[in-house]
Amino acid sequence: MQNTNTTLKISPKDNLLVALSDLTPSQQIITDSETITLCEKIPAKHKFAATNLAIGDLAFMYGVLVGEAIKPIIAGERITTENLVHRSEDFKLTEEKSVWNPPSTKILENKTFLGYERADGNVGTANYWLVVPMVFCENGNIEILKNSMTKALGFDKRSQYESFAQDLASAYQRNDSPQSVTLRNEELNRPSPIFPNVDGIKFITHGLGCGETRDVSHELCGLLAGYACNPNVAGITVLSLGCQHAQVSIMEEEIAKRCADFDKPFLVFEQQRYPSEREMLEKAIRQTFEKLAEVNLQERVAMPLSKLRLGMECGASDGFSGISANPCIGHVADLTVALGGQVILSEFPELCGVEQEIVNRCKTREIGSRFIEIMRNYEERVKEAGSGFHMNPSPGNVKDGLITDAIKSAGAARKGGTSPIIDVLDYPGWVNKNGLSLLCTAGNDVESTTAMAGAGANLILFSTGLGTPTGNPVCPVIKISSNSNIASSFKEYIDFDTGSIIDGTESVETLGEKLLNEVIAYASGEKKTKAVLQGRDDFLPWKRGMSL
Repeated sequence: MQNTNTTLKISPKDNLLVALSDLTPSQQIITDSETITLCEKIPAKHKFAATNLAIGDLAFMYGVLVGEAIKPIIAGERITTENLVHRSEDFKLTEEKSVWNPPSTKILENKTFLGYERADGNVGTANYWLVVPMVFCENGNIEILKNSMTKALGFDKRSQYESFAQDLASAYQRNDSPQSVTLRNEELNRPSPIFPNVDGIKFITHGLGCGETRDVSHELCGLLAGYACNPNVAGITVLSLGCQHAQVSIMEEEIAKRCADFDKPFLVFEQQRYPSEREMLEKAIRQTFEKLAEVNLQERVAMPLSKLRLGMECGASDGFSGISANPCIGHVADLTVALGGQVILSEFPELCGVEQEIVNRCKTREIGSRFIEIMRNYEERVKEAGSGFHMNPSPGNVKDGLITDAIKSAGAARKGGTSPIIDVLDYPGWVNKNGLSLLCTAGNDVESTTAMAGAGANLILFSTGLGTPTGNPVCPVIKISSNSNIASSFKEYIDFDTGSIIDGTESVETLGEKLLNEVIAYASGEKKTKAVLQGRDDFLPWKRGMSL
């Protein structure tokens, strides 16, 4: 990696350079002992050509193929969607295997976190009760339970925006000038919960369970089973209509596949078996309260770091994400694997272009073959829907320098670290092996985080360069910024800033170790993530083939 403080060349093979700050026309850049004179302004995060490229010439970044010139590009010219299109290498099974040099964990080996030990040996970083519907028909009843129980249990939050709206309403009632009402700068009001050892009761809704294909309904049952088995969940209340595709019996079968020793409270209320909705909801509230009192007796105990199961995510990425935040998260991934823990890397569309590297990291040929099969099947289904992986970058990605999917993917993959891949799982899989596992999901942030929580993640590390509020109902999401500007403007959601990597004051390794110490604090309940404090409980099951 060649860093001049103003530009960055990531790999010796690269013919694209990254602007670390705004560069001006005629500015001279020295790289590989050669001087490049910029022919235009290059905004920070964007890329420019290090050599002249003719039509059809290939562009490389992160040491991999990321694009093809569709217009002549001269050295010092900015790379845009007008002069470069997505290109990536083909991939196949080979005998070549990556060699992993694990990082030193000597100073971490005696460290522990305070977690909730479950019967299956997994450990929760939180203690949530979950209320879910088997089918969208029960969403209304889920909302009734939420409105009835949240405040009574002491889990409601009155935000500054609610106070602002109430003040405005009062001003209009009094015929006062609404312009005199200002938004208060106050912390969220958090009442004391009735059951202090329960971190919250989470109510989720969705639009599935019946009407879609049976496969989608079955995948929903598997996803909900994963949430029931998630080590952060202490118990679950399930509402079912009764006649839908997604039956409770299927969910129970999926639970048994994931957790043979499942012993959590599992309350089921099927509406069509009750003489009235009133009777069902009364029993649901009463029995949930009874079980919450039992769950409240559980306490945190010291657990080794090998019990961490971390999901790695990136969203609203920018041109710095693959240089700062993702490598920092990747170092945490490598440390976690070296300590005997579990790491999940998902978002298969964001592995486009680095597939051969992934195949070479697979521990066995069978695992590599599995990855190739799932990856190609997914891309074929996307093409059948009239799209393709090349259409993955969003307008925000492109505006901030991620011109092709291969550029985006090569940076996104770095959040998985460099360790061997010990398993490849299709959606909605369950992680049960120590090391790095791949989980097939969409690149959509919420679909991906939803799936990783359903695969058993007890924490999610989420990098962002543009800012996003995404959270999860049962799995705390630690938000990591790629640059300090977004850490400031999105301070309500950013937990950790890696901007010091961009300005050159800290290394990826040093900051990665600091981030792992923060992970330990969040895992122990000593700190709450911003997404948790803001009540962001995003849940979105993936309808396969319908999204990137």
